[in-house]
Amino acid sequence: MKSIIKVFYLGLLISVPLFQSCSPTSEAVQGNEKTESEFYSLNDFQSVKKIDAHVHISMDSDTAILSQAAEDNFRLLTVNYYAASGIPIEEQQAFAVQQVNAFPERIAWATTFSLENFNEDGWHDEVISYLQDSFAKGAIAVKVWKNIGFFLKDKNGELVMIDNPRFDPILDFLADNNIPLIGHLGEHRNSWLPLEEMTVKGNRDYAAAHPDEHMYLHPERPSYEDYIAVRDHMLEKHPDLHFIGAHLGSLEWSVDELAKRLDKFPNMAVDMAERISHVQYQTLTEWQKVRDFFIKYQDRLIYATDLRSTAMDIVNNGITDPEGIKKHAHTVWLRHWKFFTTDEKMRVPKVDGEFKGLKLPREVVDKIYYHNAVKWFPEILNE
Repeated sequence: MKSIIKVFYLGLLISVPLFQSCSPTSEAVQGNEKTESEFYSLNDFQSVKKIDAHVHISMDSDTAILSQAAEDNFRLLTVNYYAASGIPIEEQQAFAVQQVNAFPERIAWATTFSLENFNEDGWHDEVISYLQDSFAKGAIAVKVWKNIGFFLKDKNGELVMIDNPRFDPILDFLADNNIPLIGHLGEHRNSWLPLEEMTVKGNRDYAAAHPDEHMYLHPERPSYEDYIAVRDHMLEKHPDLHFIGAHLGSLEWSVDELAKRLDKFPNMAVDMAERISHVQYQTLTEWQKVRDFFIKYQDRLIYATDLRSTAMDIVNNGITDPEGIKKHAHTVWLRHWKFFTTDEKMRVPKVDGEFKGLKLPREVVDKIYYHNAVKWFPEILNE
């Protein structure tokens, strides 16, 4: 790891409160001193450097997304994750290294670790050894997934949560080495609702296709609030851990609740992967509140999509060819750009109803789409 990271993160922790207190207010943004030149337009989309800080490029069909990223001026962070029934993490790592070596100007990668021997002696050493190998091969961050809390069980058959003491040596290792942790912990709040009551289409589609992860069907598992409390407890235990809450930190349903965590944990940022529709849903009734939130917390929000060739909206639309996947990626990226940079009225596939774009100032857009990823993942540019 580069020695500059420690200096960077020290500055980060000092500067976060200052960023918040100095961020422009919504009144200033809407004042007469703002001119159209201080905002981007749709025409600026391809000319502006951008980072999508949470995608999954783990198989040949995913490289169509990488190809479109070059056309749309995106750099990507591909994120490995451990799932017992998924692609083995060793294969994900090998593919990520291959892609980074082939396209160093276009992609960086985050590693993960296995839970297979969680209850065995020596598991900590096994994990740290694997992570050290990943970092030697260029990984810039680590991902933990919701199988911690959903499926992982201890020797007594009890569900294991992320604040379990057995994770402490690994989290301490990450904190001591200033390695960012991306955490998909818990799940969106809609998961505890029946399909017909969910607020956005993406959640309904995913829950219908993955009933083992639809929490409404599993009342034996902890509550939504329990998962959030456990994640918060983990952050309290590890105040020096640099944490990026994936999917808006599983607080996608309320900018108020997310703001509380960002205020409480200065070492926490969030990515927006597959949760922008929830922000759009909130703008149906609370547009000003959402816009104010993005301006106040402009230094803690990281643009991301969770794009992959096996995403539900690709699968459900029968898209299988590379050109179709490329077109889908471009459509998603351009749709989000329109939402953040204009105040045009919009309709999107995952939200019922019409809403208005946020039309954020250029400096806010630049942070969300680029500078925050560089700040929270300081090796993402592979420089």
